[in-house]
Amino acid sequence: MKTRSQTKKETNTIKEESQQLYEVNIDFDEASEAWRANKKSIGNGSYKYLCAKVNKNNNCCANKCLPNEDYCKTHLKNH
Repeated sequence: MKTRSQTKKETNTIKEESQQLYEVNIDFDEASEAWRANKKSIGNGSYKYLCAKVNKNNNCCANKCLPNEDYCKTHLKNH
């Protein structure tokens, strides 16, 4: 039968091994830019979603999306 200290040593060893398995390399600036790609700041740290329609110049439509939709009123009809 194992004592508490022996069990604790085993669990610590397992935790150390699992922590060494993965390397985390996240570019937070790039992630933030990608997250904001389809949003417009409305102040106080709040954002609103923009229409997902892309025009000929590869710019997104600047209209506000309808609730629970990816498109504005104009582009939802066409899509």
